[in-house]
Amino acid sequence: MNEQLGKKILALLDQHRIMTIATLRPDGWPQATTVGYVNEGLTLYFLCGLDSQKAANLARDDRVSLTIDHDTPQVMEITGLSMAARAELVVDRSEAEKVLRMLPLKYPGQVSLPGPMPSPDQVRIFRVTPTVISVLDYNKGFGHTDLVTC
Repeated sequence: MNEQLGKKILALLDQHRIMTIATLRPDGWPQATTVGYVNEGLTLYFLCGLDSQKAANLARDDRVSLTIDHDTPQVMEITGLSMAARAELVVDRSEAEKVLRMLPLKYPGQVSLPGPMPSPDQVRIFRVTPTVISVLDYNKGFGHTDLVTC
């Protein structure tokens, strides 16, 4: 990946905090859900409930597709990321605790939480490692994408 494209990907990851992630249900249909995320470089992390459908889907098949983007007032200002990735359950407690410390940093304006942050035992935390990243940038032309293989 060239340096300029790498910087653009990291900038988009850092300026956003929600993504739509699609997992595969038992019947084969994709299930898309919006989740919050944090990232460390190109590695993304998200949380979900212990008994959530996402967790059950990922226990069967770790493949995911995801998008990160935002609404724009002009169609030719659309930018975002689309990824094919693998999602792996975080089992190392120190890594899980690090992720839980990172999450509030994505919300610097948050005055208070409705309750305490969950502990690693109360949630599932997944590490998402991209295999292919598509960088969408309509500023370069309608529907323009740059494809990066990781």
